[in-house]
Amino acid sequence: MSQKIVLATKNKGKLKEMQKLLTGLDCAVFSLDEIAPSLTVIEDGKSFFENAMKKAKEIATQTGVLAVADDSGLEVDALGGAPGIYSARFAGEDASDQDNYNKLLSLMQDVSEDQRTARFKAVIVAYYPDAVHGDRWIRSDGACEGKITLQPMGGKGFGYDPVFFVSELGRTMAELEPDEKNAISHRAKAMKGLKDKLNALLNS
Repeated sequence: MSQKIVLATKNKGKLKEMQKLLTGLDCAVFSLDEIAPSLTVIEDGKSFFENAMKKAKEIATQTGVLAVADDSGLEVDALGGAPGIYSARFAGEDASDQDNYNKLLSLMQDVSEDQRTARFKAVIVAYYPDAVHGDRWIRSDGACEGKITLQPMGGKGFGYDPVFFVSELGRTMAELEPDEKNAISHRAKAMKGLKDKLNALLNS
């Protein structure tokens, strides 16, 4: 019988990406809406790890299902690491992806090309509720370096992908095909590390 996993997100773009990245595990993967649609977790941590851990632990504890949660965002050097943990609500609580990256571009309009360095960072936590052996959890991190463009380019992806230029590929994240993105993205790197640890955890 395969292990049931709930992905602690209601973001459709992130959900689709994470489901694909978990391919290959002997697991039945569900969204939070499928397992506990009314459950919400307030992300009030001061780091990506704190937010990911809080989401994974609370959802695993309340559902009894192994929960995988990530917190991720964009860190821009010229803005002192902002938007960081506030990436999803950079332009306000109900901001759209376009609102957020337009605010970023506005703040960066006078920043020279060589100072536009940035990175996507992700921390993923899997929390395993186990009444017999005690709860266990694992963590995996990933990062992807790049630069902020002068204007959005590309129609794929989500979030800040249209304004994040991946130097090694010569395109923005939003110009990459899903398989290309999943080979180099911060979340893909973090999820790859998580899959290895998750196999060991589930078989221990």
